Parts: sequence; C-alpha cells; structure tokens
Amino acid sequence: MPIEFIGMIGTKLGSETIRAEGPVIDPGYTKRFARAHEDAGFDRILIGYGSGYPEGSQVAAYAAAHTERISLLIAHRPGFVAPTLAARQFATLDQFSGGRVAVHTITGGNNTEQRRDGDYLEKDERYARTDEYLGILRQTWESEEPFSHDGKYYTFEDHYAETKPAHRIPLYFGGSSQAAYEVGGKHADTFALWGEPLAETAEQIAAVHAAALAAGRTELPGISVSFRPILAPTDELAWERAEGILESINNGSGFFSAKRKAWVEAGKQPENVGSQRLLAAADKADRHDRALWTATAKATGAGGNSTALVGSPETVAQALLDYVDIGVTTILIRGYDPLNDAVDYGRELIPLVRAEVARRDAAAPKNAETELVGASR
Repeated sequence: MPIEFIGMIGTKLGSETIRAEGPVIDPGYTKRFARAHEDAGFDRILIGYGSGYPEGSQVAAYAAAHTERISLLIAHRPGFVAPTLAARQFATLDQFSGGRVAVHTITGGNNTEQRRDGDYLEKDERYARTDEYLGILRQTWESEEPFSHDGKYYTFEDHYAETKPAHRIPLYFGGSSQAAYEVGGKHADTFALWGEPLAETAEQIAAVHAAALAAGRTELPGISVSFRPILAPTDELAWERAEGILESINNGSGFFSAKRKAWVEAGKQPENVGSQRLLAAADKADRHDRALWTATAKATGAGGNSTALVGSPETVAQALLDYVDIGVTTILIRGYDPLNDAVDYGRELIPLVRAEVARRDAAAPKNAETELVGASR
C-alpha cells in the first residue's frame, strides 16, 4: 500500500532556528514553498492553525491557485464557525481546486490559546463538541435532502448545501488523549500522531483502532506520524548538523521566544497530552530506536511535532519504514530549514521510502504469509 507524504507550509520564512522577519504574509515565499513541495513529490501540504496565524482556508486557496497537483490539508478548530458554513467553505474550495481539499481537525489542547478566539469550553467539552461538529460536517457534504439537527452544541432546521465537494473530503484528526482516540477513532479517515518511539507509537495505534472498533467501524482509520528529519550524507555528519540545530534553538536564533524558553527552563508542563508524551520520551533518553532524537522536543517544551529522525537518507528512510511496519500509512515531515529541507526530502528521502514500499507491495502477492500479516493489521 503506497505511503502518503505530507509537508507543511507557512506564509513566511521562519523556524525554531531561523528568525522570521518581514510581513506575516509573504505571497512570493508562500508560492515558492507550496511549489517546492509539489516538485518534491509530496502528496499534501498542511496549513497550520493558530489564533494569530493567517486564516488557513485562504492560504490554501492561494496555494491551490499556484500549484497543479498537490493536495491541501487545512488545519481546522471546531467551535468558531458553524459546521454547516464550514462544510460549504471546504466544499467550495474543493470544487475550485479540483478535489484537492482535506481537513485536519484540531480540537485544541491549550485553554489560553482557545480563549484568544473566544472559546471558554474545557477540554472534555471541546471534544464532545468536536464529535457533534464532525458528524454535521460529513452529513452536510453527503445529504441529498434537507436535514435538521437538535444537539447540545448546534441546532438548525432544514439545512441543505447545494455546494457539494468535488470528492469525498478526507478528515484527519490529531490528539493523544483518550477523548481524542474516541472522537478521532469514530470520525477520522487518518489519525495523526506525533513522533514517539516505536513501542509507544504502537500503543497509540492500538488505542485508536480499539476506539474505532468500539464506535462500530468496520474499516480502521489510517495512521499518520510526524517527524523533523535531519539529513546529511553520512550519519556522523547528520548528528553534527543535529547538534548545531539544537544549539540554535537554545540560543534563541529562531522563533523560540524568550517567554517559551523561560517556561521550558522552569520545568512547566504543557496542557496537551501529546506534548506531555513527547517530554516523557525525552526524559527517558535523547535517542530511541534507529534514529529518533527527542532533544529538540525537550528544548522547545514539545511545542508541536518536535522530535527528529537523524541520519543519512538511507538511515532515516529505514527509520520511517520501521513505523510503516507497525501500521503507519502517512508520514508528515518538515525541517528546521523549511523550504530547503522540503527540496532535500524530495530528492533524497521520499524516493527511498516509496521505492521500498513499492518493492514490498510487488512482492506481497507472492508470499502468502505476508498477505496474512497485512490482512490482520
């Protein structure tokens, strides 16, 4: 089964190691960034969400207008737009982009961040609202008749969306709490995790699949895992580069703010379970499995997908294949030098993984035991 690769774009150059300068929206850079991912062979690009960020569906529309093939994964927080309206917005963009839209649901794991946009629900209620929201979203896209809804968070009568998507819009879902497993297991086409060690990742995959089965699903969701690959011609050179990146983070060279640095140095714990899990892995060791490095997560307080895979392209490709072996179907990768790293991934990393997966797929029908193992996943 082919592996899906997702990248991530922003509207200006910046990272934990590169200080962002200039206006928040740089159209020329945004266009180059999107095209670089398309040229590199990525399947999708994620457009992130933040209370102060440029609005994601507008960024996606701009990226779609300047690319031809690559799909658009729009991070979306339920609760700020009515689900019927959001469904029409995504369907409209899907039509204009030729069926390239997917939605990544982020329920929200930080109360302060949520309140910046006026959301004062606590975490458990946010997940309950997301559950209701996603059901309405899918029904709006698929219903051929007007329908009404009377729920805890949304009530409306006789809604019918004449604008339908150009294709079945995939729903991605992120989170690491039990509530996330339950809601994402019920609704997600692909459930997204951050890059933990293999054993912990396997545990999360099992939890997601169990939640999907408990929700009555017969087809299990795909699994996405996110990493920050650090490549060089040899493993030794890659680790040298990794140490330089860590030094830049610690020196505050990029957008790792003084406020967050003080927060990390004070040992404060993030609210969201995903970040807590990354920090727990970092407390155990800096290095895990074949190439996983957690020092960058510890340095940034695990603010987002922040664990790295370090090594030569061959080593990192094998590390990614280790995750494929435990059931991962989608890989999200982004670098500390965002645009240039995307180019390098397309030239040096993605082809290696795709070639090995294709080789395995071609060999699978000849091996009854392999078929049986694949069918049991």
